Amino acid sequence: MIAANGVVVSRSGRRALDGVSLAFEMGRLTALAGPNGAGKSTLLSVLAGLLAPDAGSVTLDGQPLHAMAPAARARRIAWLEQGARASWGMTVREIAALGRLPHGDSGAEAVEEALAACGLAAMAERRVDALSGGEARRAMLARVLATRAEVLLLDEPAADLDPAQCFALMRLLRAEAAEGRAVIVVLHDLALASRFADRIVLLAEGRVAADGTPEAVMTEEEAGRVFGVRIGTDALPRVLP
Repeated sequence: MIAANGVVVSRSGRRALDGVSLAFEMGRLTALAGPNGAGKSTLLSVLAGLLAPDAGSVTLDGQPLHAMAPAARARRIAWLEQGARASWGMTVREIAALGRLPHGDSGAEAVEEALAACGLAAMAERRVDALSGGEARRAMLARVLATRAEVLLLDEPAADLDPAQCFALMRLLRAEAAEGRAVIVVLHDLALASRFADRIVLLAEGRVAADGTPEAVMTEEEAGRVFGVRIGTDALPRVLP
Protein backbone atom coordinates (compact mmCIF):
# COMPACT_ATOMS: atom_id res chain seq x y z
CA MET A 1 0.00 0.00 0.00
CA ILE A 2 1.15 3.53 -0.78
CA ALA A 3 -0.32 6.29 1.33
CA ALA A 4 -0.26 10.06 1.64
CA ASN A 5 -0.64 11.17 5.25
CA GLY A 6 -1.70 14.78 5.84
CA VAL A 7 0.33 16.00 2.85
CA VAL A 8 0.73 19.74 2.41
CA VAL A 9 2.49 21.37 -0.54
CA SER A 10 2.65 25.15 -0.95
CA ARG A 11 3.49 26.92 -4.19
CA SER A 12 3.63 30.66 -4.86
CA GLY A 13 1.79 31.46 -1.66
CA ARG A 14 -1.04 28.96 -2.16
CA ARG A 15 -1.54 25.40 -1.05
CA ALA A 16 -1.42 23.05 -4.01
CA LEU A 17 -2.19 20.23 -1.55
CA ASP A 18 -3.87 20.99 1.74
CA GLY A 19 -3.76 18.11 4.21
CA VAL A 20 -4.37 15.28 1.75
CA SER A 21 -4.65 11.81 3.30
CA LEU A 22 -5.25 8.91 0.92
CA ALA A 23 -4.27 5.25 0.96
CA PHE A 24 -3.98 3.33 -2.31
CA GLU A 25 -4.22 -0.45 -2.12
CA MET A 26 -2.45 -2.88 -4.38
CA GLY A 27 -4.62 -4.52 -7.00
CA ARG A 28 -6.83 -1.49 -7.63
CA LEU A 29 -7.04 1.16 -10.34
CA THR A 30 -7.69 4.62 -8.91
CA ALA A 31 -8.54 7.62 -11.08
CA LEU A 32 -7.69 11.13 -9.87
CA ALA A 33 -9.96 13.77 -11.37
CA GLY A 34 -10.78 17.40 -10.73
CA PRO A 35 -10.54 20.87 -12.23
CA ASN A 36 -7.28 22.29 -13.55
CA GLY A 37 -5.07 23.32 -10.64
CA ALA A 38 -6.79 20.97 -8.20
CA GLY A 39 -3.48 19.34 -7.20
CA LYS A 40 -3.64 16.09 -9.16
CA SER A 41 -0.18 16.29 -10.78
CA THR A 42 1.32 17.61 -7.55
CA LEU A 43 -0.05 14.62 -5.66
CA LEU A 44 1.47 12.21 -8.17
CA SER A 45 4.85 13.93 -7.86
CA VAL A 46 4.71 13.58 -4.08
CA LEU A 47 3.69 9.92 -4.31
CA ALA A 48 6.58 9.30 -6.71
CA GLY A 49 9.04 10.79 -4.21
CA LEU A 50 10.01 13.52 -6.67
CA LEU A 51 8.54 16.34 -4.61
CA ALA A 52 8.99 16.57 -0.85
CA PRO A 53 5.86 17.78 0.97
CA ASP A 54 6.05 20.80 3.24
CA ALA A 55 4.17 18.79 5.85
CA GLY A 56 2.91 15.25 6.15
CA SER A 57 4.49 12.14 4.68
CA VAL A 58 4.21 9.35 2.14
CA THR A 59 4.68 5.71 3.08
CA LEU A 60 5.09 2.57 0.98
CA ASP A 61 4.13 -0.56 2.87
CA GLY A 62 4.49 1.47 6.04
CA GLN A 63 8.04 2.63 5.27
CA PRO A 64 8.65 6.37 4.86
CA LEU A 65 9.27 7.06 1.18
CA HIS A 66 12.00 9.62 1.89
CA ALA A 67 13.98 6.96 3.79
CA MET A 68 14.28 4.77 0.70
CA ALA A 69 17.30 5.00 -1.58
CA PRO A 70 16.37 6.59 -4.94
CA ALA A 71 17.22 3.43 -6.90
CA ALA A 72 15.15 1.25 -4.58
CA ARG A 73 12.25 3.67 -4.85
CA ALA A 74 12.51 3.72 -8.65
CA ARG A 75 12.30 -0.08 -8.75
CA ARG A 76 9.04 -0.03 -6.82
CA ILE A 77 7.36 3.11 -8.17
CA ALA A 78 7.14 3.99 -11.87
CA TRP A 79 5.97 7.43 -12.99
CA LEU A 80 4.72 8.74 -16.32
CA GLU A 81 4.68 12.51 -16.24
CA GLN A 82 2.13 14.62 -18.06
CA GLY A 83 3.14 15.23 -21.66
CA ALA A 84 6.17 12.93 -21.39
CA ARG A 85 7.94 12.84 -24.75
CA ALA A 86 11.21 11.59 -26.15
CA SER A 87 12.25 13.75 -29.11
CA TRP A 88 15.79 12.47 -29.44
CA GLY A 89 16.91 9.74 -31.84
CA MET A 90 16.39 6.63 -29.73
CA THR A 91 14.43 3.66 -30.93
CA VAL A 92 11.18 2.58 -29.34
CA ARG A 93 12.91 -0.47 -27.86
CA GLU A 94 15.67 1.70 -26.38
CA ILE A 95 13.07 3.98 -24.78
CA ALA A 96 11.28 0.98 -23.25
CA ALA A 97 14.59 -0.39 -21.99
CA LEU A 98 15.10 2.77 -19.93
CA GLY A 99 12.59 1.26 -17.54
CA ARG A 100 15.19 -1.29 -16.55
CA LEU A 101 17.79 1.26 -15.43
CA PRO A 102 16.77 1.10 -11.74
CA HIS A 103 17.30 -2.67 -11.86
CA GLY A 104 20.71 -2.47 -13.53
CA ASP A 105 19.88 -5.11 -16.10
CA SER A 106 18.70 -5.33 -19.70
CA GLY A 107 15.45 -7.03 -18.70
CA ALA A 108 14.91 -8.18 -22.27
CA GLU A 109 11.81 -10.19 -21.42
CA ALA A 110 10.21 -7.33 -19.52
CA VAL A 111 10.97 -4.91 -22.37
CA GLU A 112 9.49 -7.19 -25.03
CA GLU A 113 6.38 -7.80 -22.93
CA ALA A 114 5.93 -4.05 -22.43
CA LEU A 115 6.29 -3.37 -26.15
CA ALA A 116 3.74 -6.03 -26.98
CA ALA A 117 1.31 -4.78 -24.34
CA CYS A 118 1.50 -1.27 -25.80
CA GLY A 119 1.08 -2.48 -29.38
CA LEU A 120 4.59 -1.43 -30.34
CA ALA A 121 6.33 -4.71 -31.18
CA ALA A 122 6.17 -4.06 -34.92
CA MET A 123 7.75 -0.61 -34.59
CA ALA A 124 10.34 -1.43 -31.93
CA GLU A 125 13.25 -0.36 -34.16
CA ARG A 126 11.72 2.92 -35.29
CA ARG A 127 13.07 6.19 -33.95
CA VAL A 128 10.79 7.79 -31.39
CA ASP A 129 11.14 11.23 -32.99
CA ALA A 130 9.59 9.79 -36.18
CA LEU A 131 6.42 8.59 -34.43
CA SER A 132 3.04 10.23 -34.12
CA GLY A 133 2.13 11.83 -30.82
CA GLY A 134 0.03 8.87 -29.75
CA GLU A 135 2.70 6.34 -30.71
CA ALA A 136 5.33 8.29 -28.79
CA ARG A 137 3.07 8.36 -25.73
CA ARG A 138 2.73 4.57 -25.92
CA ALA A 139 6.51 4.25 -26.11
CA MET A 140 6.81 6.21 -22.88
CA LEU A 141 4.17 3.98 -21.33
CA ALA A 142 6.18 0.92 -22.37
CA ARG A 143 9.12 2.35 -20.41
CA VAL A 144 6.94 2.50 -17.31
CA LEU A 145 5.62 -1.05 -17.76
CA ALA A 146 9.11 -2.45 -18.38
CA THR A 147 10.04 -1.38 -14.86
CA ARG A 148 7.58 -3.93 -13.49
CA ALA A 149 7.06 -1.66 -10.52
CA GLU A 150 4.54 -2.31 -7.77
CA VAL A 151 3.06 1.17 -8.07
CA LEU A 152 2.25 2.85 -11.39
CA LEU A 153 1.63 6.61 -11.38
CA LEU A 154 0.38 8.01 -14.67
CA ASP A 155 -0.46 11.65 -15.36
CA GLU A 156 -2.90 12.04 -18.27
CA PRO A 157 -1.70 8.93 -20.17
CA ALA A 158 -4.69 9.14 -22.51
CA ALA A 159 -3.56 12.47 -24.00
CA ASP A 160 -2.85 12.23 -27.77
CA LEU A 161 -4.62 8.88 -28.00
CA ASP A 162 -7.64 8.23 -30.22
CA PRO A 163 -10.76 6.63 -28.68
CA ALA A 164 -9.76 3.08 -29.57
CA GLN A 165 -6.30 3.59 -28.08
CA CYS A 166 -7.84 5.14 -24.95
CA PHE A 167 -9.92 2.02 -24.36
CA ALA A 168 -6.93 -0.21 -25.04
CA LEU A 169 -4.88 1.83 -22.56
CA MET A 170 -7.46 1.57 -19.81
CA ARG A 171 -7.88 -2.17 -20.35
CA LEU A 172 -4.11 -2.49 -20.09
CA LEU A 173 -4.06 -0.53 -16.84
CA ARG A 174 -6.86 -2.67 -15.44
CA ALA A 175 -4.80 -5.75 -16.31
CA GLU A 176 -1.81 -4.25 -14.49
CA ALA A 177 -3.99 -3.70 -11.42
CA ALA A 178 -5.25 -7.27 -11.68
CA GLU A 179 -1.62 -8.39 -11.44
CA GLY A 180 -1.52 -6.86 -7.96
CA ARG A 181 -0.17 -3.39 -8.71
CA ALA A 182 -1.50 -0.12 -7.39
CA VAL A 183 -2.38 1.93 -10.49
CA ILE A 184 -3.08 5.63 -9.92
CA VAL A 185 -3.96 7.63 -13.00
CA VAL A 186 -4.92 11.26 -13.57
CA LEU A 187 -7.80 11.52 -16.04
CA HIS A 188 -9.83 14.43 -17.35
CA ASP A 189 -12.09 12.07 -19.30
CA LEU A 190 -14.81 11.30 -16.78
CA ALA A 191 -16.30 8.61 -19.01
CA LEU A 192 -13.03 6.66 -18.98
CA ALA A 193 -12.70 7.11 -15.23
CA SER A 194 -16.26 5.97 -14.60
CA ARG A 195 -16.02 2.92 -16.81
CA PHE A 196 -12.61 1.55 -15.88
CA ALA A 197 -11.59 2.75 -12.40
CA ASP A 198 -12.29 0.81 -9.22
CA ARG A 199 -12.18 4.08 -7.33
CA ILE A 200 -12.37 7.77 -8.19
CA VAL A 201 -10.86 10.53 -6.08
CA LEU A 202 -12.04 14.04 -6.89
CA LEU A 203 -9.67 16.82 -5.88
CA ALA A 204 -10.60 20.49 -5.63
CA GLU A 205 -8.38 23.33 -4.44
CA GLY A 206 -5.82 20.91 -3.06
CA ARG A 207 -8.28 18.92 -0.96
CA VAL A 208 -10.12 15.63 -1.34
CA ALA A 209 -13.64 16.59 -2.39
CA ALA A 210 -15.01 13.09 -2.96
CA ASP A 211 -13.64 9.55 -2.76
CA GLY A 212 -15.36 6.30 -3.57
CA THR A 213 -16.62 4.00 -6.27
CA PRO A 214 -17.53 5.52 -9.65
CA GLU A 215 -21.20 4.97 -8.83
CA ALA A 216 -20.89 6.89 -5.57
CA VAL A 217 -18.69 9.72 -6.83
CA MET A 218 -19.88 10.38 -10.36
CA THR A 219 -23.31 11.71 -9.51
CA GLU A 220 -24.65 15.00 -10.78
CA GLU A 221 -24.49 16.36 -7.24
CA GLU A 222 -20.91 15.31 -6.43
CA ALA A 223 -19.30 15.90 -9.83
CA GLY A 224 -21.29 19.08 -10.42
CA ARG A 225 -20.18 20.49 -7.07
CA VAL A 226 -16.51 19.86 -7.83
CA PHE A 227 -16.45 21.04 -11.44
CA GLY A 228 -18.91 23.90 -11.01
CA VAL A 229 -21.04 22.80 -13.96
CA ARG A 230 -23.83 20.33 -14.46
CA ILE A 231 -22.35 16.94 -15.36
CA GLY A 232 -24.58 14.67 -17.45
CA THR A 233 -23.50 11.53 -15.67
CA ASP A 234 -26.51 9.58 -16.92
CA ALA A 235 -24.69 9.22 -20.24
CA LEU A 236 -21.50 7.73 -18.81
CA PRO A 237 -22.63 4.09 -18.53
CA ARG A 238 -23.48 4.08 -22.23
CA VAL A 239 -19.87 4.59 -23.35
CA LEU A 240 -19.02 1.90 -25.89
CA PRO A 241 -16.76 -0.95 -24.72
